[in-house]
Amino acid sequence: MMKSEHEELREAKQLGTLVQISRAISSSLNVTTVLQQILNVLHDHLAMERGTIALIDSETSELSIRVACGLDVEEMKRGRYKIGEGIMGKVVATGEAIVVPNVGKEPLFLNRTQARDLTKSSIAFFCVPIKLENQTIGALSVDQLLVEDGHASYDEQDVKLLTIISSMVAQVVRIHELVENEKETLTSENLRLKRELKKKFHPINIIGESKRMIDVFSSIELVATSKASVILRGESGTGKELVAHAIHYSSGRAEKPFIKVSCATLPEALLESELFGHEKGAFTGAGALKLGRFELAHQGTIFLDEIGDITPSVQVKLLRVLQEREFERVGGVQTIRVDVRIIAATNKDLEKEVKEGRFREDLYYRLNVIPIFLPSLRERKEDIPLLVQHFLKKALEENRKKNMRLSDEAWEYISNYAWPGNVRELENAVERAIVMCQGEVIGRDYFSMNCQVPADSLHERQATQADESGGLLIAVEGLEKKMIQEALAKTRGNKRKAARLLGLTERMIGYKVKRYGLGQSSE
Repeated sequence: MMKSEHEELREAKQLGTLVQISRAISSSLNVTTVLQQILNVLHDHLAMERGTIALIDSETSELSIRVACGLDVEEMKRGRYKIGEGIMGKVVATGEAIVVPNVGKEPLFLNRTQARDLTKSSIAFFCVPIKLENQTIGALSVDQLLVEDGHASYDEQDVKLLTIISSMVAQVVRIHELVENEKETLTSENLRLKRELKKKFHPINIIGESKRMIDVFSSIELVATSKASVILRGESGTGKELVAHAIHYSSGRAEKPFIKVSCATLPEALLESELFGHEKGAFTGAGALKLGRFELAHQGTIFLDEIGDITPSVQVKLLRVLQEREFERVGGVQTIRVDVRIIAATNKDLEKEVKEGRFREDLYYRLNVIPIFLPSLRERKEDIPLLVQHFLKKALEENRKKNMRLSDEAWEYISNYAWPGNVRELENAVERAIVMCQGEVIGRDYFSMNCQVPADSLHERQATQADESGGLLIAVEGLEKKMIQEALAKTRGNKRKAARLLGLTERMIGYKVKRYGLGQSSE
């Protein structure tokens, strides 16, 4: 049976309505915005006089109007129904659609919003349930003035269309729930990670009880509450980055970004782009706009490690940021302002660098507002047992080993060593010994052959070694050969892995393997 022109036009209009609603759903993740747009489409395409989308309030278990078309704010506020109350409440309670040809003659129609003058006009009212996974979560209602002959312009096809639309509304609500749950999960996870970071880098978790470290803790507490620039001075491996974290997470900026830049690892052109960002096309390879570390650290802290290695041209730009808190991206003209707390670190003698013209004097004074000097491990020997126990526990957990301890000889050896690499070297030495040792007691021999020079007479012993090289060199070579053999056995002859265990380069271990006649080992 062929369709009439009227039926074809109706189907085309309904299809167009569904297309417009689909576009509205994909236009935003804001549930209120999308639901309002759905009602607007019904108004524009189906001549809807008024419309509402009501959802069940999880706290009160009542039905309340979430969005509406043709109602003002006060009328929407009055639109609250208990489940089973009125037409909308009954639709939610039964899960079935209700069609009222003339609401003025229907006793169940409450007109609680008071948006309709039932004495002056006859109004048709249609209400369909909004179902999600076989559970009714709300109701979609529309109404329109009756046409002159007293018949509603809606028929059964329109009810089916509204039912389809209500199912689309349900999916909008479902998507909103998923997005909100995901946001809540991410927010909770973000807060948890920030709390862990704050705890991890709190000064109480920096190991040390010596007077020098107590002075460092006091300095962290004092500078954390200020906005002044801080420069951390000390040898490599003394924990400057750990202190920078502690300052940030003890400050009012703890919830904002902490951004680290290692100034010594990048050439001048890349460092400038890394710090200040670049515009698309600023140079070959700049295919897209890139935000610099200063922009990323806005309202937070930027940690400039090894600041003494930056070039004069970068020093000029950095000075401007310190003075004016503004800069331009590489290849850009727009001035960008930032609110950033700067913590710098260096193991260089900046005063000497300034005197010899390699570091700007004005930049030095800008950075050196609050200096904190971190002691070497030689200057805080009383902290060595605490550090060893901490690294021992950590390495045992990471390597899944239990019940290991250091021998008395190993403790004496560690206590007398100079530790030129400071805390970092001590941690690596403890981990290396745990990996290499197969028993429960870690002897002196399991520590690196670099551990040869006691701290109390470092320079004197270096001179003495030259005079007494005969017996000492034989002992050292014997220990060195034994450790290389053990490392190769542990790594099944892999020189690359053995070198990593011993803190050597592949070239060095290759030379020593050949020198001691340990045979050909795999790469």
